[in-house]
Amino acid sequence: MSTTQPLEETTIQTFSDQIHGEVLQPDDEGYDEARTIWNAMIDKEPAVIARCTGTADVMTAVDFARDLSLRLAVKGGGHNVAGTALCDDGLVIDLSPMDSVRVDPDTQTARVQAGATIGDLDHETQAFGLVTTGGIMSETGIAGLTLGGGLGYLAREYGLAHDNLRSIDVVTADGELVTASAEENPELFWGLRGGAGNFGVVTSFEFELHELGPEILNVRLMYPPDQIPDTLRFYDEFMREAPNEVGCYAAILEGSPEYGLPEELHGVTLLAFRGLYAGDVSEGKEAFRPLREFGDPITDMTQPIPYTDYQQQADDLYCAGHRNYWKSNFYDGISDGFIDTLMEYTESIPSPYSTVFFEWMGGEIAERAEDATAFPHRDKSFAFTVAPKWTDPERDDEHIRWAREFHQSLEPYAADGVYVNYLSGDESERVPEAYGERYERLHALKREWDPDNLFQTNQNIKPAD
Repeated sequence: MSTTQPLEETTIQTFSDQIHGEVLQPDDEGYDEARTIWNAMIDKEPAVIARCTGTADVMTAVDFARDLSLRLAVKGGGHNVAGTALCDDGLVIDLSPMDSVRVDPDTQTARVQAGATIGDLDHETQAFGLVTTGGIMSETGIAGLTLGGGLGYLAREYGLAHDNLRSIDVVTADGELVTASAEENPELFWGLRGGAGNFGVVTSFEFELHELGPEILNVRLMYPPDQIPDTLRFYDEFMREAPNEVGCYAAILEGSPEYGLPEELHGVTLLAFRGLYAGDVSEGKEAFRPLREFGDPITDMTQPIPYTDYQQQADDLYCAGHRNYWKSNFYDGISDGFIDTLMEYTESIPSPYSTVFFEWMGGEIAERAEDATAFPHRDKSFAFTVAPKWTDPERDDEHIRWAREFHQSLEPYAADGVYVNYLSGDESERVPEAYGERYERLHALKREWDPDNLFQTNQNIKPAD
């Protein structure tokens, strides 16, 4: 369902008259900015971009794409590594102007529009000392994160981002607005929580909130290369016994001035931990004490900081303008073979911003009902992602080859499955792997809500025959 023919000017004008937001074409001011997203490898040229300001605009835009058989993409935060926010030649529904967050402190809920970022959400909720599970940086879009699952530092305490949803408003393929919740369209509600935008254009989310902040314990540790193997083995032990309030990610990275390290550590492969405690700061210090006392870290910058500051710490590392290519798997544990392979491939990291990172799961993620949502990986210990970042297009092949070879070498130690939000643009064949046994149920749901596969510019689930 796509066209490569230029749209008639009268057709565009009629569409523009029907919506309140901007309608942009390739020669218009603002077009290039609107088609620029986080991953600089993605360079697509839509025929038209509709910068929607509300649900009515989205309904009109869906009708426009369907009636003209246009390829359709939906842009929220534009932070997906695969670049699914854009398409060539077709229509992009740009939700970024729809970024309002309304908090009800009495019911501890938030109504969040689909163009909002984690930073937008945190800014509003923290005014009332409330949170919900977000991602690992403030510029991540709420919509993409939540619809694909929603891993984040608070997930072990409060569940995945989509575990905190009460309801979702979504514009379907026929241009109608419906609400999905446990009581209303429950099967659609199940599929939207993990189905990654396959069933419509979400316009808003209703989240449950939890009391935390404004100050939380920020844990930051770094270890030299000779301590990486033993420290990772201890990390595995520590996280298996840690209380749910402990959220702790690990990363292998190259030392640089950005981390406040002395010159002798620049270019050196290091192990870094970044974590928080979702509770009392003094209790957090005790909970993290075994990890902080293990080995001989280069730095220990553990201290209380505002939660909003914590959420912004990785913004510079994962900032826009870099070229990105990710390969990811789930794992059940950190084996000796895994560590040996890790050490081999990280001895020389290809560029200063390239990392590999562990996102430890367990806790409330695993304690929810196994089939509660379309996300099927609740029993896994952690997700591990190889994430090269660079700026020179001439080095694309080098970085992509490193990621693929690294990932392939780790496959003997991997568990089943992959996090759908971390699939790169050339991994469509892995979509069934992202859903496992749930894939057939999602097939049927796609046939019910989008039988013509209008919403296909995503990690696509095709309608059942």
